[in-house]
Amino acid sequence: MKRNDPGRRQRIIDATLDVVAVHGVTGTTHRRIAAAAAVPLGSVTYYFATLDDLVTTAFVQLAEQSSCTFADRLAEATDRNSAKEAVVAIIAGSIWATPRTLLLSYELYAFAARHPPVAAVMRRWMSNSRSALERFFDPLTARALDALVEGIGIHNSIDAAPLDQEAIRTIVDRIAE
Repeated sequence: MKRNDPGRRQRIIDATLDVVAVHGVTGTTHRRIAAAAAVPLGSVTYYFATLDDLVTTAFVQLAEQSSCTFADRLAEATDRNSAKEAVVAIIAGSIWATPRTLLLSYELYAFAARHPPVAAVMRRWMSNSRSALERFFDPLTARALDALVEGIGIHNSIDAAPLDQEAIRTIVDRIAE
């Protein structure tokens, strides 16, 4: 039997992230997701037994995509200096600097704190990031840079005077001396 809409499940997952970005996890409902995905309400519950299952799946996708983007950017580095530039680009560029990504990150961390399967995904994400950084930096420096990536993004999202790329470069240089 041929499915009429083979991309429906993925649209529901993508729409979940859109809804979470706008309404937060607590404001995310099956109805809002169905409307955002342009699918019947029954489709959401057909593919996902509970709202937690759907939100977890969406956050796993976000974490895996972000982890891959981070690793891909660092894979372009050939030495310690180009690795530091990659970290600056990750912080100041499109990976963490978008308001949507930051909002989803806030929601993801809060959700992971209460949902062990998602916390495990987050730990894997951190481990992958640190492994990518450890190609060029010792483990402690890699850990500090990993925390810096998200920390500056969070601070810049609400700071009246966010750090610019040059300031970020100076901080990365100081940490990774």
